[in-house]
Amino acid sequence: MPPELNSLDHLVLTVADIDATCAFYRDVLGMVPQQFTPPGGLPRWALRFGTQKINLHRTGHEFEPKAQRPTVGSADLCFLSDTPLVDWQAHFAAHCIRIEAGPVRRTGATGPILSLYLRDPDGNLIEVSNLI
Repeated sequence: MPPELNSLDHLVLTVADIDATCAFYRDVLGMVPQQFTPPGGLPRWALRFGTQKINLHRTGHEFEPKAQRPTVGSADLCFLSDTPLVDWQAHFAAHCIRIEAGPVRRTGATGPILSLYLRDPDGNLIEVSNLI
């Protein structure tokens, strides 16, 4: 039996524009942009929410080590929320964010979810979901 993993600490998004990405995830999804400098490294940006974070790499200026083929717009991310989807729909409408699909029933990591789908500035698919 292999060793066991217990959680995801962070993931990395390769983006075209750090400022546009930070603004979208802050204003539309409520994440907190945070600059940090790893030991011996250069300043970087991350998006914090709950106990997780998304590190940002600007395309063509990725930090090592990196994905073998970092690509803008290739992510498909699902975020859980306790806020009812009807409130999210109103919030997205107020920010002129088009909902591509939903609400639709899906299966999440721990069971059934109800989801809305939209796109971030790089075209990544973003799913905002409620546990049902």
